[in-house]
Amino acid sequence: MKARPYGWDGLLLEVDDPAGWYRTLLAARATGELSCEEIVPAAETVLLAGITKLPELAKMGPLPGPESAAEVNIPVRWDGADLESVAERWQGDPPTVLRGLTLTVAFCGFTPGFAYLTGLEERYQLPRLDSPRPNVPAGSVAVAGPYAGIYPRSSPGGWQLLGHTEVTMFDPLRAEPALLTPGTRVRFTDA
Repeated sequence: MKARPYGWDGLLLEVDDPAGWYRTLLAARATGELSCEEIVPAAETVLLAGITKLPELAKMGPLPGPESAAEVNIPVRWDGADLESVAERWQGDPPTVLRGLTLTVAFCGFTPGFAYLTGLEERYQLPRLDSPRPNVPAGSVAVAGPYAGIYPRSSPGGWQLLGHTEVTMFDPLRAEPALLTPGTRVRFTDA
């Protein structure tokens, strides 16, 4: 692990298992070992912001995921613009592949409610488009690199589009605005 200063009261931790470290740091905050305003996981880092008490990180390690993590089923209509080209590259049917996986939210970012889902086998990892689309509709289910994701609102985007869902990913009026949060398991079903 590398720890880099972040502002006057934060640390950016470069770690091998951000999701595991996120769980460790949440647990440390729950017991009072760690006191900070925010713990934000990303692809290769975990940000601690507003630190007022910090445990000895060198004596800690990433925690495994809980067996009882929340699971959310997302019904999808498989009608994405890139469905045929992805099927060709995967040499298989994307809906069948994705319905057979349980994905896990590693972190959120890009736009509020956008969850980066891990669990795609390496052979299903595709690059982003060479040129992003100016407008990807809200609810679009897509893949890029090692991730699957669901666009929570209309926005530009360069991922391979496989379908769409009517499920609201982000609603600021809900008690928990983001439907998918780090650690949540996700399964795609047919709409």
